Amino acid sequence: MIKKIIILIILLPCLVIAGELPKADCVLVKKHEKRLYLMKNKKPFKIYRVAFGGNSKGPKRKEGDERTPEGKYTLDYKNSDSDFYKSIHISYPNDQDIKRAKEMDIAPGGDIMIHGQKNGAKNFERIHRYVNWTDGCIAVTNTEMDEIWTSVDVGTPIIIEP
Repeated sequence: MIKKIIILIILLPCLVIAGELPKADCVLVKKHEKRLYLMKNKKPFKIYRVAFGGNSKGPKRKEGDERTPEGKYTLDYKNSDSDFYKSIHISYPNDQDIKRAKEMDIAPGGDIMIHGQKNGAKNFERIHRYVNWTDGCIAVTNTEMDEIWTSVDVGTPIIIEP
């Protein structure tokens, strides 16, 4: 009995930290605010300042345009072995994006993620929010990525607004 109590005392802080944020039922990104919102029951419970691509105004149209997509997507897989600390993939391009790209005879691009900092880029977290530096992804600090990683399950919808 004493062993169980000691184990509980040791693990209790970990359980509290792990249980601080609820699971998001939606992720909302407002590009004009440079904000990512973790949502539960249509209400934000955590807000992050983010960085986008270097050409962030307007929706992503083609590969290499350094824009973040706009629309409704799904967070469809997680990558813990990413070039950017951790990453969660956004299901861009969707059927509408592919159709539009075919009509314009261009490649829609892809590989759009929510991710942490570039591996090996020391001290960049202090300034990353003030400069749009990705190729169209949504970037946060590594600590924030850990929170998002824990709060977001694969299959969670993401809405990206202008």
